Amino acid sequence: MADSRKLPRKVYDSELLRMQGELVRMQEWVKATGARIVVVFEGRDAAGKGGAIQRVSQYLNPRFCRIVALPAPTERQQGQWYFQRYVEHLPAAGEIVLLDRSWYNRAGVERVMGFCTEAQYRLFLRQAPTFEQMLVDDGILLRKYWFSVSAEEQAKRFAERLDNPLKQWKLSPMDLESVTRWDDYSKARDDMLLHTDTEHAPWWIVEAEQKRNARINMIHHLLSSVPWEPVPQPVLSLPERPPGTGYERPPREVQRDVPDHAASLL
Repeated sequence: MADSRKLPRKVYDSELLRMQGELVRMQEWVKATGARIVVVFEGRDAAGKGGAIQRVSQYLNPRFCRIVALPAPTERQQGQWYFQRYVEHLPAAGEIVLLDRSWYNRAGVERVMGFCTEAQYRLFLRQAPTFEQMLVDDGILLRKYWFSVSAEEQAKRFAERLDNPLKQWKLSPMDLESVTRWDDYSKARDDMLLHTDTEHAPWWIVEAEQKRNARINMIHHLLSSVPWEPVPQPVLSLPERPPGTGYERPPREVQRDVPDHAASLL
């Protein structure tokens, strides 16, 4: 059971920055070796998945680290093999993909809300371990994290989002529906873990009652579970600026400057 004490802000900030530096070094290893990493973020609504993803990706090179958060499937995608639209977002050599929700939508919201049939759900439970075995066999480093939070803490975070205009976009009718379907989502999670927590692609539970602790624990586990090592970096130096060649900048009056809003604040 995770420690319920909240990390002090200074301790959290210091350790987060240290580990973000490690993530940057891990990404250099990924690029140098051609490794491929897929990180699945799943869990309760308002459990802190988005915040964790932001902290993981904050200092990474976006050319080689992608956040994938897919919208509802189109009519055409609904006629595809279920895993097909996720395959196109898998990483190439040297890339990291962070999945903000994943193919496990079928085991969660689709099952609970009746967006798939019972036959489709059962087929998913049979195919998901095989699909993930194929990814792992092909060399992809797959990590799956489930963020867990209590009903009381979830309700508190929903209320905070309702009162904060900067966070209201995080709330949808589907999110609020999860309040009245807590037990249904709990049973769906239990069934999902039973069928898809495998040796080749295990689930790792992140106790997220304290957001700071959850982020630190998740990132630490990711760093420690990937077999990366520091990659020597070239030593860079700033070159001397050569003598000018007589270039003169055009008059500022001929260009369009954005208004100096900052000056109005002084």
